[in-house]
Amino acid sequence: MQLVRPLLLAIALLWISLSSQAQTKITDIRVWPSPDSTRIVLDANDTINYQVFDIDNPNRLVIDIDSAILTANTKSLNWEHTPIKQLRAGIRDGKNIRLVLDLTEKITIKSFLLKPNGAYQYRLVLDIPNKDPILAFANQLGQTSEKPNIPKPTPAPILRDKPAPLYHPNAITTNNLNSTRPLVIAIDAGHGGDDPGASGPKGTREKSVALDIAKQLATLIRKEPNMKAYLVRDGDYYVGLRQRMDKARTAQADLFISIHADAFRDPKANGASVFTLSKRGASSEAARWLAESENHADLAGGVSLDDKDDILASVLIDLSQTASSEASYLVASAILKNLGQVTSLHGGRVQQAGFMVLKSPDIPSVLVETGFISHPNTEQQLREQKHQRLLAQAILSGVKEYLIKYPAPHSRPPAITAANQTHRVAPNETLSDIASKYGIPLNALKQHNRLNNDKVSAGQVLKIPFNS
Repeated sequence: MQLVRPLLLAIALLWISLSSQAQTKITDIRVWPSPDSTRIVLDANDTINYQVFDIDNPNRLVIDIDSAILTANTKSLNWEHTPIKQLRAGIRDGKNIRLVLDLTEKITIKSFLLKPNGAYQYRLVLDIPNKDPILAFANQLGQTSEKPNIPKPTPAPILRDKPAPLYHPNAITTNNLNSTRPLVIAIDAGHGGDDPGASGPKGTREKSVALDIAKQLATLIRKEPNMKAYLVRDGDYYVGLRQRMDKARTAQADLFISIHADAFRDPKANGASVFTLSKRGASSEAARWLAESENHADLAGGVSLDDKDDILASVLIDLSQTASSEASYLVASAILKNLGQVTSLHGGRVQQAGFMVLKSPDIPSVLVETGFISHPNTEQQLREQKHQRLLAQAILSGVKEYLIKYPAPHSRPPAITAANQTHRVAPNETLSDIASKYGIPLNALKQHNRLNNDKVSAGQVLKIPFNS
């Protein structure tokens, strides 16, 4: 009997130890506030069995997690700019966790689980939308402090001799056909928040590089007359891929530019590239617009499908996609050419892929891979503000180059003038090459820059006269 008791005690202790090891460990809790929502992420070493429900008077959100222990530090969480006052944690039934979020207001919530991916283990994600996120659009564009009344854009006309211009026809007022509203460029910094994107050898994160370049581009655009920049995200938070498209459309963007920094398992891979939507990606998106009833009242361009039969609806979508695809390709080509003046290229032509963020049927959209962050030298360049600014300038120069060739039919946007179209001389590039590239006489280029001879040096910035 004396031997039985120690044996039973040992078995009991072993069982307790094994039970503890079998429990899911909540190792970290992270908070990502954004203008549109608040994201809370719970990291765990195993899958999470949970329930979420809310309680009124006062408003609280309860998260019950079965068979789990909490090792995360909850005291240092910052709830500023969120609808959450504080988080309280406790143990339920001896082996379960109960998390209680004290709220400032009644909320709705979306929750989902993510499986291990890269550096992350299992994650429970809680998304809490803000009450009125549309204010973020108006405030960033400098429109108003009140809730804006944003009209739906009408589809751009299909021009057989040139691509659809980057403007919305409803911007042409009936009182003055020679005036247009400012061109809105939506700049989408890839990844963000809990989605860091690719990482470089020294740990540089794609989400940070993309946001830095996006902000540089926005700053440059805002200095241009008759242009406005809209940042899809202006901080370190996550925005869903389809939500990025929706935000650009709500802001009435005339052009959508998504910025990324590529990575590859071979660290020798190098160079920038520019993508537009593939035909397969366009076809799948057209099918989605036709199939999903929520789109019927708001087709690309603001045309309702409610009173259209399937054939006419399909034709309208195809026309809108054709217009934006043509413009996207030409904008991408101009951006790629200008990027080649400040960095190496990964291939000499525009590439196509089915990226979700490029699928907006009525907004010309391009995705710029600014370089391979997995390449040691490129990673260092992408960290430098000077290089980021050169990339931003090259992107803007490409956009302006397109707008010079294909201005809105009623008026040339005042942002595109001889005074602010520039070209940075590439190594081994001659003045004659530059004149030919822009289709202008050599003497006109020399006179516009007050040059006494044909000599130019790499890195020199030349003003390009408008070629009407």
